[in-house]
Order: sequence, then structure tokens, then C-alpha cells
Amino acid sequence: MPGCSPAARFEGALIRRGDRAYDSARAAAVWNGLKPERFPEAIVRAASERDVAEALSCARSEGMRVSTRSGGHNWSGSQLRDGSLLLDLSGLRQCSIDPGSMTATVGPAATGRDLVTALAPYDLAFPVGHCPSVAVGGFLLSGGLGWNSRAWGPSCADVLEIQAVTADGRTVTCSETENPDLFWAARGAGPGFFAVVTRFRLGLHPHPGAIVTTSLTFPLAATGPVAAWAEGVARGLPANVETALVLTASGEPAATAPPGPRILVGMTAFATTREEALAALSPAQSCSFAESAVLRPAPEPTSFARLHQGADAVWPSAHRYAADTLWSGETYETQLNRMADAVAHAPSGKSVVLAPVLPVSEDPALLRNMAFSPLGESYLVCYAIWNDPAADGTNTQWLRDAMTSVDPSGHGGHYIAETDLEADASRARLSYAPADWDRLQELKAAWDPENVFHAYLAP
Repeated sequence: MPGCSPAARFEGALIRRGDRAYDSARAAAVWNGLKPERFPEAIVRAASERDVAEALSCARSEGMRVSTRSGGHNWSGSQLRDGSLLLDLSGLRQCSIDPGSMTATVGPAATGRDLVTALAPYDLAFPVGHCPSVAVGGFLLSGGLGWNSRAWGPSCADVLEIQAVTADGRTVTCSETENPDLFWAARGAGPGFFAVVTRFRLGLHPHPGAIVTTSLTFPLAATGPVAAWAEGVARGLPANVETALVLTASGEPAATAPPGPRILVGMTAFATTREEALAALSPAQSCSFAESAVLRPAPEPTSFARLHQGADAVWPSAHRYAADTLWSGETYETQLNRMADAVAHAPSGKSVVLAPVLPVSEDPALLRNMAFSPLGESYLVCYAIWNDPAADGTNTQWLRDAMTSVDPSGHGGHYIAETDLEADASRARLSYAPADWDRLQELKAAWDPENVFHAYLAP
């Protein structure tokens, strides 16, 4: 690739297909243990913002299209594209806090764990992703359903400004007043975004004075009444209480409960005081059929770091994953009843269904000026999780069959960050309100007329 030589033009590294380092670099670009059989022609590991513009110049000179990677958590591995230049931003991990203005400036590869750690000394917080190793780049570009999003809004609502490199190599600043159309797209466009964000400026929140969590776990056979009760309760709780239902294919053996498929109702309060948190969680303790729970721990204080530890246990590294999402007009009772049978017959006991009730704020002020929007009354994510490469086909097919069972028409909405983009050509389009999808196509044509950046992954 003469247009990309010499490699010394990059502060980072240019790795060509066929180079000794290529296989490991390609594998490292996808967090998922299941690596798509797609092969970029070149990988640029950017060490600086200058490398980003240099990589785009390289790609244009060679007629290669570009895909980007921040932390590699996209389950479909949309960053891997045949014949492309993969721009690996994992070296851009800076994170600086300005406590006076309650803002942070972060690189796209800074993770949720990085941000939690950096904010702790200043008693500040941000709605980071539920998994600690998720990088902010892809997370914020997709909208971001993070911790306490019901109160704070989608995480992209706290993006105040971005710095981005456009398809023609220009570095631009984008905000509500400067390049506002690109700023709108950067808050929700996800892996179809048509520029490279090298820096985010984020608005921060005062750290909750107390974070308290509690849960109730029931046999999977109780899914219908548990989901109906939990949805009713959650809709009446304060916005600073996050409620999630989790269907598990098998429970870990414990002295106090037998193993087996289960439904868990978890509630976490982000409050000013412990007393306020306990009061907000009190409906969980007054469940009329709580005595039938197989596990019923008392409310306990926690932290963002401990919440991340719990997520690590559910979504461990070095596993193989397939995932899909659904926004629906149906109730949680209806949707989870449909999903329960699939979970009971999952080929892997590690697979889970996560259904957060009211996963994001309903306040119009926190949903303005962004490509992201919630697309239904209920929301769920189904994760197939397994270890054996020989079981790839079985688990992927299970996921798609399970999602068909809850969305037989195929017209439900999706969340671009975690949907199965290879399941159907309509997946990306159905991740947006129709008018927003049309606007994204218009902006793509305006900002990337030569189609330098890959569009959304499709079958």
C-alpha cells in the first residue's frame, strides 16, 4: 500500500494485512471472544489526534473505506470490515477533570472504570456504561444507557462538545452552537457516525450521597406475575431508582437457593442519603409474594465500582457473545413471558435477558437535540453467552429465534449500540425514529460525500 508508506508518518503503528502483528491486532480490536470473519486491509493504531487525520489521508489515497474502534465492545464487531482501514483509537485514553466547571475532557478509549476512578476524588459522577470496560467513544456515540439514566438521561445528554476529524481531514469542534448538525448526529448515530471523535467534553453530576441496591429472585416459572408487579412498582418509583429484570438460564448453586432458571428484580437507588435510598426502595420489601422468593438479600450500600464488579460477573471477558435488543409497545409481562421459554431452553446456562424498566429519562429536556431516542414502552436485551467455538451456530441461532419470539412482525425498535446488525438489513434503520433516520442519511451525504466512512453493518 504505497499511499500509506512510510509507517514513520504515524506516531502510532500502521499494520498491514500479512504483517506479523496483524492477527493479534485484528483480534484485539473486538472485545467479544467471537471474532467476525472480516479482514481489514490495514490497521492504524493511533497514538495521537494527528494520527487520525493521517490515517484518513492514507485511506483516501488508497481508496479504502474507514471504520473506527474505541474499546471494541460492539457485539457485532462492526469495526471489522473487509478491505477497509481500521482506525484503532484505543490509545486515546486521556481523562482530565475540571472540578470547578464540573466537566471532564476524555478521549474515546477512556472506559467507564477510568472515568469512575478519575471522578472519585472530586465527589463527581457521570452515567457511565454498566460494564466497566466499555469505552466512552462508542457508548456515547450510540446514545448511552448508563447507570442512573432514568434520572440523568441518556449519557449523550451530558456531552457538551466534541472534537472530530471529518472525512476530508479537517479537525472541527462541534456543540449546540458550532457545527450543530454534526453534534446532533454524534449523540446517537453509533457505528454509522461519519466522522472520528477524538475528544469529548462532558458535563458531570454531584456524586450521589448514597447508592443502595436490593433484589428479589424467583423461579423462572413466576416470570409473568413478577414482571407485572415490577413494572407497576418501577413506574411509581422516583426517577433516581433504577429497576431491572434479569432472566437467567441457570442460577449459581447456593446454600440458600437451588440452582435453576430464575427471574431477578434488581433495584438501585442513587440518593442524597441512605435514609432516602432505603425509603425509595421500600416497595421492593413490600412485595405481596416476596415470601416465595428463592433469594431476598437485605438492601446494602454499594458504589459505582462495586456495581461494575457485578456487571463483570454477568458479562465476563474471554467469552463468546451474541446480543440483540428490542423496544416494544408491549408490557414487560407480555415480553418476558414470551422470552422465558427461550431462556429455559437456552443452549448455554450463561445466557441472560436484561430488561430495564424505564431505562432512560422521559424528560423531553434530556432527550432534545440528539439522534438517539427511546422507541417503545418496554425494552430488553438478550445476550447469548458461551465458551465453546463449536457452539457458535447453536447459540447465535438461539438468540435470533428468541428475538423472533418477542418480535414476530420484525417491526420493533432497536438500540444501535447492542443490536444484532447482521440479523436483518432493517436493524439499523429500526434503531431510529423515521425522521431521525432520514436526517442521518442526509447528513452522511453532506459530511461524507465520497463515502469514506463505512455505513452501518448489514447482513
